[in-house]
Amino acid sequence: MTKSIQEQCIVPDTDAGKRVDQVAASLFQQYSRSRIQEWIKQGTILVDGQKCRSKDKLLSGEMITLAVELIEDDRWLPQDIAIDEVYSDEHIIIINKPAGLVVHPGAGMPDGTLLNGLLFHYPELSTLPRAGIVHRLDKDTTGLMVVARSLLAHTSLVQQLQDRSLGREYEAVVMGELTGGGVIDKPIGRHPTQRIKMAVIDRSHRRGGYSDESSRPDSQAGKEAITHYRLLKRFSGYTHIACQLETGRTHQIRVHLAHSNHPLVGDPVYLTRQKWVAGTVVELKSILTAFTRQALHARKLTLVHPQSGDTLEWESELPKDMQALLAALAEYA
Repeated sequence: MTKSIQEQCIVPDTDAGKRVDQVAASLFQQYSRSRIQEWIKQGTILVDGQKCRSKDKLLSGEMITLAVELIEDDRWLPQDIAIDEVYSDEHIIIINKPAGLVVHPGAGMPDGTLLNGLLFHYPELSTLPRAGIVHRLDKDTTGLMVVARSLLAHTSLVQQLQDRSLGREYEAVVMGELTGGGVIDKPIGRHPTQRIKMAVIDRSHRRGGYSDESSRPDSQAGKEAITHYRLLKRFSGYTHIACQLETGRTHQIRVHLAHSNHPLVGDPVYLTRQKWVAGTVVELKSILTAFTRQALHARKLTLVHPQSGDTLEWESELPKDMQALLAALAEYA
């Protein structure tokens, strides 16, 4: 199925002499500049009824016409999957993701994901890239996510992610005792031998070299990754911290903390071996052994609303399993 869109705008005096793609992106702000440029190539954006090129210069008073057919993406099946909606309007949806829910279909997980649930509850998302999903949380990471509900929101949120103005704060429980906050600025890339893992790339040793000396270099270069963290509470052998992402790489917090010898409690991928603090009581050992997901929760989300321009903020309390974990640490650690 398709959705027809037709819009017209007059070139204002202030935009005379500017490029078509530049002015069209300004007048039709719900669409990205790359999408605008593609439509110009396809001839679905006209100037005074004539085809044009992106680099053509405009005159004041000319009419820019946009007439396109948005094709619904039918690759994914809508499924009645429960979604914890925190907030929604015509442009954005804020959800509180539970542990165990995969965000997007992929290898080994063709359905049963958040995306399938979004298409069921919000059918209009079928015309948006990836059903409006602009960022992800790992399967067993809980907390807040924003989903675009309009093209305007999709363009705006992608831009906020790119310019790092979309704020995301997490809470985590890590192994070991941190003495204070700090910043981890280490590039992250795919692990060369264990494909389900990411790894920090240590450029100080050799170009493309991985921090794990037993691993061979991989052809995929690492991408800039910056994590800020601060101490919330220290226990004997464990630390409760808050983390803010400056970038958004796959497994970023989990990889950065594991690289710093403070892997997240319960992490099934990056916590390679459970180490008990001397004197750990049986009750705490039992609770920690039963905690089989990474202790990570997306607690706070801040963004600029795509339409109003207002800065909005949401917070989500820790899930019950992390609350119980912290209570056990407070009692026994």
